[in-house]
Amino acid sequence: MKGLIKMYYVPNMYPYPHYVNWPMYNHGRQCYCRTLPVEVESFPHDVSTLLRDYGAEPFVVNINQAAKQNNTYRTALWTGTHLQVTLMSLNVGEDIGLEMHPDVDQFLRVEQGQGIVQMGKNKNNLNFERNVYDDSAIMLPAGTWHNLTNTGTIPLKLYSIYAPPNHPFGTVHNTKADALASEESDGHGDGNTVISGRTPDEWIQYTDFLVNEGLEDVKRGINATHILQEFILMGVLVGKGYSPEKAYETVEEWERTGESKLLQQSKNM
Repeated sequence: MKGLIKMYYVPNMYPYPHYVNWPMYNHGRQCYCRTLPVEVESFPHDVSTLLRDYGAEPFVVNINQAAKQNNTYRTALWTGTHLQVTLMSLNVGEDIGLEMHPDVDQFLRVEQGQGIVQMGKNKNNLNFERNVYDDSAIMLPAGTWHNLTNTGTIPLKLYSIYAPPNHPFGTVHNTKADALASEESDGHGDGNTVISGRTPDEWIQYTDFLVNEGLEDVKRGINATHILQEFILMGVLVGKGYSPEKAYETVEEWERTGESKLLQQSKNM
């Protein structure tokens, strides 16, 4: 067709043509056309050495292709300051496991297979349940208990977006067992023990807020048993992913509302 140049954007990236120059119309004005990006990352069939964390640099990828070719339980693909993209693959019958991110919104998109997603405000009452398939998008609000299970006959391939990031830069969990183990300890780096993405000194700095609040309770003359109960509970919640501030608010609310009768009793001792 005269006056029309047809070309494909990136091989195998889109099933339809991208028109760089559109035909002229009777009124003589030419349609605006987008410029192509200077550089595009495209994974070949062997992605074992290319599926890695590319954050926080500018990056373009065929996410459908990358997700389908990933064979690890979890691999971080891009970790920035405010969000993180990870690839996941669940074996037949495997699930992510019941979990909740207090301060992280999460987006999941299924690229292959089928499964069932369950959500709820209480881990013992997952009252939201949906079947998911190829192209399903799942939105998980912060503070929501959730699980995703592969109910199909092939691996369930998906990618996840966390905002803010939920895993350390460069995270790779080859299996679910590796992921569970890393929740207890992420191994060793630069000679320092790292627990859930932080060194011991970083944890001390991170929990300074709780230490200061505990000292204030001591000054107010609150009995030691109550202080220990509260702040040990807060530490447990921090280990589960709560921020120190959120952990403090949660435990204080348990006491204030009477959800924890024992905390109320110990405060009045």
